[in-house]
Amino acid sequence: MKVTETFSASSDKGVNLKIARRLDEVAQILSGQGANPYRVQAYQKAAANLRRLGPSVVNIFEKGGEPALRQIPGVGPSLARAIATLIITGRLPMLDRLRGESDSGLLLRSVPGIGKILAARLQDELNIHTLEQLEAAAHDGRLKDLMGLGEKRIAGIMDSLASRLGGIQLRPTPGKHEEPSVAEIFDVDREYREQAAAGRLLTIAPRRFNPNREAWLPILHTRRGQRHYSAFFSNTAHAHEMKKTKDWVVIYYDGHGGERQCTVITSQRGPLASKRIVRGREEECAAYYKKIESRHYRAGTIETTDSPFRSASGIK
Repeated sequence: MKVTETFSASSDKGVNLKIARRLDEVAQILSGQGANPYRVQAYQKAAANLRRLGPSVVNIFEKGGEPALRQIPGVGPSLARAIATLIITGRLPMLDRLRGESDSGLLLRSVPGIGKILAARLQDELNIHTLEQLEAAAHDGRLKDLMGLGEKRIAGIMDSLASRLGGIQLRPTPGKHEEPSVAEIFDVDREYREQAAAGRLLTIAPRRFNPNREAWLPILHTRRGQRHYSAFFSNTAHAHEMKKTKDWVVIYYDGHGGERQCTVITSQRGPLASKRIVRGREEECAAYYKKIESRHYRAGTIETTDSPFRSASGIK
């Protein structure tokens, strides 16, 4: 497994300190943004243990992959995956988002065969933002069917991804039963939009599309059961172009295959027009609304103000 030069040239102690500093920064920003204290402490504990670690965490990863990282005290599955990603790519996507400088397009464009235009289409048309999502799309035919890419180009993308992701030892793609329900995602979306409209959330200054460095982007850290969520309005070029930066909500959450994400928007067409939907899960959303409508019909009630039927378009 090829390791990014950021870490491969460092001494054993030096590389451990570099990674520990990144984890400490995540903990510091999470704390400042009001995240769950236990989540903050998990990053702090892992960073402290890396500083005390004798062998290089890079060597540990190269010899045993992600399972070996989980043997380090304080490093669970999510942190092991984060460290593996940092070792391979030199970046920690979660930290980029917390800093307000996230750009999944840069990550996609790091794959040979993917340029700026294709990366933008992958984000906007297929809702692909991670290498894992790109690999799944290459295997299930979406790159060929929806993007019109040739077999040779797709094969090159798949070979590159196999090399980069192989050492992370990806688990099988979670089944639908392992995903949070659309009802739970809608509830996080509702909480975020209501808190943002009321001005109760900390705002950050995203580096993209923000020349005046205005702190306009509200960010929410919340949880449902054991699952952690982070939510914020979309700050992509497409969101700005469509004037949806106060409507489209990007939600990150814990998944069995690592951190996952979805986007909740107000549908503009079809039977779900004007309703909030989770992109890529429209059938589940339709079933959800059908169930809600049936319940309202039987009870003779009307929608409440916190219903996911309500559009976010009124938030300014």
